[in-house]
Amino acid sequence: MTVLIAGAGPTGLTLGIELARRGIACRLLDKAEGLFQGSRGKGLQPRTLEVFDDLGVLDAIRADGMPFPKFRLYSDTDVVWERALHEMLGLEEPKPSPDIPYPLPWLIPQWRTDEILRDRFEALGGKVEFRAEVTAVEQDDDGVRVTVNGSEVIAGDYLVGTDGGRSAVRKLLGVGFEGETYETEQTLVGDVRVEGLQGTACHMMTHAGDVTKRFSVWNLPGSDYYQLVASVPTKDIPTLEDVQELLEERTGRTDIRLHDLRWISVYRINVRMVDRFRVGRVFLAGDAAHVHSSASGQGLNTSVQDAYNLGWKLAGVIQGAPDELLDSYEGERMPVAAQVLGLSSAMHARNFRPTTGPAPAIHQLDITYRGGPLATDDRPDPQQLQAGDRAPDGMLPDGTRLFDLFRGPHFTRLVFAGPIGGYDVEPGTHVLVRPDGYIAVISDNSDTVDRWLDRLGTDPVRTMQPVGRLVPSPG
Repeated sequence: MTVLIAGAGPTGLTLGIELARRGIACRLLDKAEGLFQGSRGKGLQPRTLEVFDDLGVLDAIRADGMPFPKFRLYSDTDVVWERALHEMLGLEEPKPSPDIPYPLPWLIPQWRTDEILRDRFEALGGKVEFRAEVTAVEQDDDGVRVTVNGSEVIAGDYLVGTDGGRSAVRKLLGVGFEGETYETEQTLVGDVRVEGLQGTACHMMTHAGDVTKRFSVWNLPGSDYYQLVASVPTKDIPTLEDVQELLEERTGRTDIRLHDLRWISVYRINVRMVDRFRVGRVFLAGDAAHVHSSASGQGLNTSVQDAYNLGWKLAGVIQGAPDELLDSYEGERMPVAAQVLGLSSAMHARNFRPTTGPAPAIHQLDITYRGGPLATDDRPDPQQLQAGDRAPDGMLPDGTRLFDLFRGPHFTRLVFAGPIGGYDVEPGTHVLVRPDGYIAVISDNSDTVDRWLDRLGTDPVRTMQPVGRLVPSPG
């Protein structure tokens, strides 16, 4: 069986990795000449770092990125203040803990993230097919047929559209894309070299309180380039000279020089989401399913986690699990997308000013599928950790790290002798962790786990007994 993937950005590449490491054949198609060369999605949130840990790319991500730099506000050439991201959000500085090993977001240009994911996909035997534009889609009970470049027909068992906000797959399916567009504001994003700025920061040369006159440049790790972000009144693509003129107009500074414009784009802020994530054998993921403001750094991260949620389910059904497992993709990810749309819109409107209420969870560690189609928690008195939640990291008494135990395409069955770290469970509690690191079952009864696995589980299962001994068992 073969899965076709349309779009080789972070979403499609993550999905390709998920399928390839399970031995599922896939073809990853993209209409472009090669990988995206810009820095558009540059921030990786803590939950995405955990996903990349599981996928085997975290070391490369950390080697080529850096912690988020401080935000530095200028008035002419004077620095008004410098603040870390957590200070901008009114939070205490997050610290690593046994259950949250990567509490801080990570800065890395999207082009490098794409390269790292592509390299991992290829190491697993995959290959990206560029210059392959999807121009027609047909499906029936037996499979899907995709027309590429108007002539070549490729057959597969499933198709996943990961081809961005202007998704051809979504349009060919006729799926609605409801929401709103901010007509009065366009955002300019590009990669450029900068002379005249000292230090590593998000350099904000912005007229105080006027978001229509934003002009910021971010240092990009592992590169001589900066990402520039500015609000502009027109959709016209500017030249380097236009951008230099805009910088001087907004800052009054002529000591900063821009050159070597590598990539540039102008886009309107859209807050939109599909009305369906699945149409028969075709699925939508990432920006093809939901787009929103970039203000809270959620887009790429939510997209990666769409693919992470869908990948093991596609593999499971191909390997014999019931089709209802694929239905759970929409049931779980649509509410998350709706929540993220509300979060990013609120952050955009507030222009990153500190909040007086509860801080929004941009780290995505508290995303939960509680009450969803795959969550079973039959304890009479559930504690703080419940089925559907992210499975925390932690250290078992014998020194085994839980994330090491979870890593790989399998379920993990934990039988607790008592509470450990983020697991506030009673002795004898069974916890079944899904391949994507979320809790499927918490129960006092082992039969509850067995029934869940009999119904939906096809991947191997690792079982950890209270004594800390790792016992492989069949799924």
